[in-house]
Amino acid sequence: MADTASVRPAGALRRLRPSGALAGVVPFFAYTTVFLLIPTLVVVIGAFLDGDNRPTLGNVSALTQPAVVRGLVQSVVLSAVTALGGAVIGGVLAYAVSTARPGSVTQRFFTSLCGVLAQFGGVALAFAFIASFSAQGLLSVLLSEVGMSTGGGLWLYEWDRGLMLVYLYFQIPLMLIVFLPAVEGLRPQWREATETLGGTTWTYWRRVAGPILLPSFVGATLLLFTNAFSAYSTAKALVPQANPLLPLQIGSSLSSEVILGQENIGKAMAFEMVVVVAVVMALYAWLDKRSGRWMSR
Repeated sequence: MADTASVRPAGALRRLRPSGALAGVVPFFAYTTVFLLIPTLVVVIGAFLDGDNRPTLGNVSALTQPAVVRGLVQSVVLSAVTALGGAVIGGVLAYAVSTARPGSVTQRFFTSLCGVLAQFGGVALAFAFIASFSAQGLLSVLLSEVGMSTGGGLWLYEWDRGLMLVYLYFQIPLMLIVFLPAVEGLRPQWREATETLGGTTWTYWRRVAGPILLPSFVGATLLLFTNAFSAYSTAKALVPQANPLLPLQIGSSLSSEVILGQENIGKAMAFEMVVVVAVVMALYAWLDKRSGRWMSR
């Protein structure tokens, strides 16, 4: 009995001793604390403080101002349209790539290309479109020489036309990268079983593949929505202040030398963005867990 009693505390101490795996995740926790948790706390706390650091709800009440509401609506419309467009086009491309032979040059080329294009954004992407489609852009000049007008290129600087086209440039490749594993998870036996039971291709997609892929498709669409909703640099380089978007309004309130004393209102708008993104990502996590049940079988 005495030996058993002496062994138990030693085992408990070994379980409490830090392992190598815990040491490996310490940099990750430090990174998320510095660049995610602390900025989020600064935004949330600042949204409920006035200029003298006293508690107030005035910043949250300012979110009902017409200009702020307009920026939120335009950001949601821009994100929703580019997410749906990118999801549909990217989903079709993902299915086309999945039909190629696994490990083939075609499949590796498209997945690598989309991996690069999905990360190509910001000011560099805006400059590429300006150099191509602006009034004196390369493609605009070439098209005008063959008698095709591009409308002077002014459409490129509008949030509901030019910015949507620019966002689709990285939304479509991102959809292919995110949705391709779900499409590749479809088992050939499921189609064979459908045909054996007398089903057609439409029956297979309507009753088997469609319901299986739907959670992954909706989840990837939500991910694209979040990606567009939080984009800043590309919109900053293209869209003028007359067409405000929520990320641009936040940047102006925090960094503008003309608008002073609006920092906490900017934090309230940032808090509004955090709430929207948190709701969307919670839905994405739920759908990803639901689709994982089928993909793991």
